[in-house]
Amino acid sequence: MCSGPCQRHQDQSGHHQDRINGCCAAGGRVRGFLQPRLLLLLLQQPDYGYALLERLSSEGSTGGVDPGLLYRTLRQMERHDLVRSTWDTEGQGPARRRYEVTPEGVEMLHAWAARITQTQRRLSEFLDQYEKSFEDRKQEEVI
Repeated sequence: MCSGPCQRHQDQSGHHQDRINGCCAAGGRVRGFLQPRLLLLLLQQPDYGYALLERLSSEGSTGGVDPGLLYRTLRQMERHDLVRSTWDTEGQGPARRRYEVTPEGVEMLHAWAARITQTQRRLSEFLDQYEKSFEDRKQEEVI
């Protein structure tokens, strides 16, 4: 589903779509970016699922994260040995899982950073070419 009433991408049924992502822009979110964000947060400080939700929400530009998606992602990352969890039975209330990054998780975070750097470079090249195309057109219109 789309996040806003974009009339340019509305199909005959009234649903809003674009041809690239199947949906209008959703406030700057990047699909599939939860895993590296979690790895970085856990590298900075091991934490509990609920605290991770709060930390992700406080990032500002990312908005809230679905709790179900967060816990599914953490379990998947644990199955792939990217994070490990231990039960914290200290204090009042029920036991809670405390997550931390494993050495494999640090390696994966390095791989994500390398890929993001490469993507950032490609996006910058695209934007440079895009801006140059419109600069050339403006100059042609002046002449």
